[in-house]
Amino acid sequence: MDFAELVNRFAAAAASGNGDALADLFTPNGVYDDYFFGPSQGREAIKAMLVHFAEGGRNFRWEFFDPVRSGDTGYASYRFSFDSRRPEANGARVVFDGIGRFDMEGEKIRAYSEVFDRGMALAQQEFEPERLRRIGQKYAAALKGRPEWRKHL
Repeated sequence: MDFAELVNRFAAAAASGNGDALADLFTPNGVYDDYFFGPSQGREAIKAMLVHFAEGGRNFRWEFFDPVRSGDTGYASYRFSFDSRRPEANGARVVFDGIGRFDMEGEKIRAYSEVFDRGMALAQQEFEPERLRRIGQKYAAALKGRPEWRKHL
């Protein structure tokens, strides 16, 4: 399967809530590092994460475009949207764009990670300003705690 097909299968499985199809795209100990929920390692954990994913939203749409792969690393830009289930959001349609990184092992995903504007996505769901600040500080502290960031601090 070529990389463009893989990212399309990835998006379709995640958007439809098909945990088996999503997990099957990963190596047995693969990691899905969701920018909201954090890393899930192993196929069973990835399936469980996808169940959690659906608890917060419905009517997911995930569209990848411009996929590129060089060696064992691939990237693709995306557009993502869903209807929030958060009571305060009143069913708001949440939209954001981002970039996914796929670290590959042969034809399987060894690790998936992503970057998007988390604050914008949460603000669309009516997260209170103080809660947004605390969430932002939490993620900033985690980033600053990683060894590769030491020389920037």
